[in-house]
Amino acid sequence: MYVTLVLAQTVVLPIASAAIELVVSGGDPILVTGRWFLFWGVGSRLLVAGLSQVVRPAFTAQRILGNAGDGANQVVQELGFSNLVVGLVALIAASLVRDWTVPIAIVGGGFLGLAGLRHVAKPNLERNELVATWTDLLVAVAMVILVARSVWP
Repeated sequence: MYVTLVLAQTVVLPIASAAIELVVSGGDPILVTGRWFLFWGVGSRLLVAGLSQVVRPAFTAQRILGNAGDGANQVVQELGFSNLVVGLVALIAASLVRDWTVPIAIVGGGFLGLAGLRHVAKPNLERNELVATWTDLLVAVAMVILVARSVWP
């Protein structure tokens, strides 16, 4: 379930959404595709992760930290709050307030890129972590391209 959701949010849905928009409305392919990666890959993905971390902190704490104590749960919930807010702002920027696109693409792309790089250095990644690592890096690259195209048309 996790792998399917992550691949849908970071590969399938952004590409399908961009293709539909480009066929129906046209536009700059880089900006359109980047905006859909922002919507799905940053917004939807971090919003869902944040909800999971806030509602079930022990699940994440146990899987990532090997510890489901109160301190670990608090740290995971606080990460969840951050993910919720970043995800929500990315959804708003991609769909309603385009002036927010570059700043939130830097924040979301920076977070996912750094998280992905952190995971690359970790030995013996399990399947879920491997998918998360490479999709984090994919979305981070998409955000770099979106920011570059937005700043230097």
